[in-house]
Amino acid sequence: MFENGLLFTVLSCVFFMGLVAWVSYIKTKGSLNDSTGYFLAGRGLTGTFIAGSLLLTNLSAEQLVGLNGQAFRANLSNMAWEVTAAFAIIIMALYLLPKYLGRSFTTLPEFLNQRYDKGVRQYTTILFMLGYVFVTIPSMLYSGALAVLKLFDVPELLGISYTQSIWLIVWTIGIIGSIYAIFGGLKAVAISDTLNGVGLLIIGILVPILGFYALGEGNILSGVKEIATKNPEKLNSIGSASDSVPFSTIFTGLLFANLFYWASNQYVIQRTLGAKNLAEGQKGVIISGFYKLLVPFMMMLPGVIAFHLYGDSLKSVDLAYPALINAVLPSYLTGFFLAVLLGAVLSSFNSLLNSAATLFALDIYKPQFNPDVSDQKLITISKWFGALLAVVSMCVSPLLINATDGLWDLIRRFTGFFNIPIIVVLLVGVFSKRIPAVAAKTVIILHVITYYMLVWGTGHLFGFTIDINFIHIYGILFVAEVALMLVIGWWKPMKKPYEYRYNPKVDMMPWKYSIPLSIVLMASVVLTYFIFSPIGLAYESAVISPYFWPATGGLFLLTAGLIVWSLKSWNQKYRNYLLKNKTYKLNRTKKYTIQPNLNPIYSTKLLK
Repeated sequence: MFENGLLFTVLSCVFFMGLVAWVSYIKTKGSLNDSTGYFLAGRGLTGTFIAGSLLLTNLSAEQLVGLNGQAFRANLSNMAWEVTAAFAIIIMALYLLPKYLGRSFTTLPEFLNQRYDKGVRQYTTILFMLGYVFVTIPSMLYSGALAVLKLFDVPELLGISYTQSIWLIVWTIGIIGSIYAIFGGLKAVAISDTLNGVGLLIIGILVPILGFYALGEGNILSGVKEIATKNPEKLNSIGSASDSVPFSTIFTGLLFANLFYWASNQYVIQRTLGAKNLAEGQKGVIISGFYKLLVPFMMMLPGVIAFHLYGDSLKSVDLAYPALINAVLPSYLTGFFLAVLLGAVLSSFNSLLNSAATLFALDIYKPQFNPDVSDQKLITISKWFGALLAVVSMCVSPLLINATDGLWDLIRRFTGFFNIPIIVVLLVGVFSKRIPAVAAKTVIILHVITYYMLVWGTGHLFGFTIDINFIHIYGILFVAEVALMLVIGWWKPMKKPYEYRYNPKVDMMPWKYSIPLSIVLMASVVLTYFIFSPIGLAYESAVISPYFWPATGGLFLLTAGLIVWSLKSWNQKYRNYLLKNKTYKLNRTKKYTIQPNLNPIYSTKLLK
C-alpha cells in the first residue's frame, strides 16, 4: 500500500513538473537568440508574469519552513519581513523603476558603473556573488530538502542516514533547477514561476484550512477559535525587545533591508527590467505586494497550528511545517504538494542562478576580459558560469544542517553583510550628482568589517557581545554610511557632476492605477497588523478585541479619501513628473510632446 501511494505521489509530481517545463519550453522557443532575449526576456514581460515570477522568486521553501518555524517557536513578529515589504515595493514601483527603465540598463552594477566607476561595479558584483553562493542559494536548497525529507522519511525509505538524505535531495533539486536557469533564460524562469505560483497559492490556502480542521477535530471554526483563545500571544505580530524582530525595527533597519531586496537585489529587479513597458512593470511590482500580505496566513498560521498540535515535541522548529503537512495532507494530494514545493524551491534557485550568471557575464566577463564578445558567446559563458555556481552552492547547502536555532534568523543575519552597503551606494548615487566613487568603495569595505564586529566579532575576539538587535544594526549602519558618503562628497566632490541620460527602450507611460493601488496596499499592511495584534486576534479576553472594528472602519474611511484625492490630483501630477519634456509619438507619423492633460490609456511608442 505504501509503495503504491509513493509511486502515485512520484508520478503525479513528475506529471505536474513536466507540464510546467513543457509550457515554459513552448513559450520560450526561438526567443533566446540574443543577450536581451536570454537575460531580459526580450523586454517583453507583462505584469502578470512579473508578479508571478516575483512571488515564486521571493516565496520558497525558505519561507514555508523558516517562517512557520519562527511562528512555532515564538509568535508572528517575523511577518514584518514580508508584510512591511510593501513600503519598499511602492518606492520601487513609483520612483526607482521609472529611473531604471529610463536608463535601460541590464544589471544594477551596470548602473553603478555609469554613476561611479568600474571599481564600484566590481565591488557590488562581488558582494552579490558571495551573498548568492554562501547565503541565499544554499538556504533555499536546504529548506526545500528539509521539507521533502520530513514528508517522505527519506532516510528510512532509502536506508541512508539523515545527512546523506540532505545531500541527495539538495543535489537532485539543484540539478533540475540548473537546467531551467542555464538553458531557459529569464523568460523560461518567469513563465515557470507563474505556473508554479498558482500551485503555491492553492497549497498555501489549503494547508491552514486542513490544519484548522485537524485542530478542531473535524470543525474548522473550532480550530480557529482554539488558536484565538488558547495562547493568543502566538498570534501577536507586535514584537517585543526579546523577539527576533522587535516592532521598532520596522522603522529602522527592516525598511532598508526590504528596500535592498525589492529595489536593488539583481535577481528581483531583473524581472522588472524585462518589463514590456513601465505600466506593466509597475503593475507586476505592486500586485506582488498584495501577494506578500498573504504570507502570515499561508506561511505562519500553519506554524501556530503545529504548536497547538505538537507543543514542544519537535526536535527542531524548522520541522513544524513538514510535520503538519505529513499529518493533515491527504495522500492523493502529496504529489501535487511535492511538485509545488519543488517548484517553489526551483523557482528561487533558478532565478538566483540566472541573475548570478547575468552579473558574471555582463559585469565581469564582458567589461574586463572581452568587451567585443558576441551575444552567442556571452550566453555560452553565462551558462558555464551558472553550472559552476550551481555545483558550489550544492556543496555549501548541506552544511546548514548545523543551524540549530532556526534557518530564518541565520539567513537574515548573514544577509546583513551585503544588503545595506548596496542600497546605500544605490540611493546616494540616485539622489546625488557629485559624490565620488571612492566614497562608495570606502563604505562597502568598512561595512563588511564593521557589521561583522557588531554582530559576531566582539564575542569571537574579545569575549563580550553588543546587545543590539541585528536589524537595528542595519539601520545604524545605513545612517552612518550615508553620512560618510556625504562627508567624502563634500570633502572631495567629483569635478564633473553625474549626468542622468534618459534613454528608455520601452514605453514610459505610467500605470494609471499605480498610485490608488499603492494606497490600498499601504492600508492593507495596517489592516494586517490590526488583525494580528492585541486589538485583533491576539486579544486575551475574547476571540477579537472590541477595538478592532472601529479601528478598521476608520482605516477604511481614510483610505477611501486618499484614493479619491489621488484620482483627482496626484495621478496627473505624477504622470506630468515622469513625462515632462519627454518626446513621444502616439502610433502616428508626427512627433508629440506629452501634454499635462494626456490620457495615459493611449498607446505610445518612444522615438528612437
